[in-house]
Amino acid sequence: MATLGGGDLGFVPTMGAFHEGHLSLMREARKGHEKVVVSLFVNPLQFGQGEDYERYPRDEERDFALAEAEGVDYLFAPAREEIYRRKTTTICVPEVSEPWEGKARPGHFVGVATVVAKLFNIVRPEVAYFGWKDLQQCLVLRRMVEDLNMSVALRFMETLREPDGLALSSRNAYLSPGERELAPELHRTLVRIAAELDKNSDKAQELTAKGREELFLKGFQVEYLELVSLVDLQPTTGVGDAALIVASKIGTTRLIDNLRFGALTG
Repeated sequence: MATLGGGDLGFVPTMGAFHEGHLSLMREARKGHEKVVVSLFVNPLQFGQGEDYERYPRDEERDFALAEAEGVDYLFAPAREEIYRRKTTTICVPEVSEPWEGKARPGHFVGVATVVAKLFNIVRPEVAYFGWKDLQQCLVLRRMVEDLNMSVALRFMETLREPDGLALSSRNAYLSPGERELAPELHRTLVRIAAELDKNSDKAQELTAKGREELFLKGFQVEYLELVSLVDLQPTTGVGDAALIVASKIGTTRLIDNLRFGALTG
């Protein structure tokens, strides 16, 4: 497959089902570059067995219209066969890919790193834009770019939220009305814990354990809620270069969120 660009290109990789978070990345890229490329590809390699690849929200016609309205120059929507012509070479990013999402979704970050590397080689952007909402993904991609000496700069933008605090996500469409009402409690719990940790970071284990219990009692199926280092994603007790991370199911819908210290709204 030939490359699309090179030169002064800003790039926003997506899986479609655009929401305001995606559009904000496009706007940021539009401000800084002569040309903007957005990819739309639901990547099968990052979905595990029994996950929602087949039912992942898709509406290409709507996505094309939204991208055009934002002034995107190229919307790259390849077929699966174009990206994966055969069983492909894969990229594994050790350490930062292994805990949390890596443990919950084996093979997920191999799929993410592989497809993003392929897209970087096709699009050849100067800068690629991602959202901090997928915090572990951001750290995995940062490590991949550093370790493989890729000639692309990464920009990570703050998480956009609904007025009640729920992080914007394509998977929010899966929530029933009752689940949607409950879902913002994930973010509220992180904010409450962060406020206490700002007073006394020695309470990290106690506060995260209490947060897990409170969410469970409200109906969440909590997979993890931890304070981790932004360097290696290992549990930490200090709030410098750290983040609170959470993953939980509400009904059958799995949601993730995070709160980085020094950026309590992100």
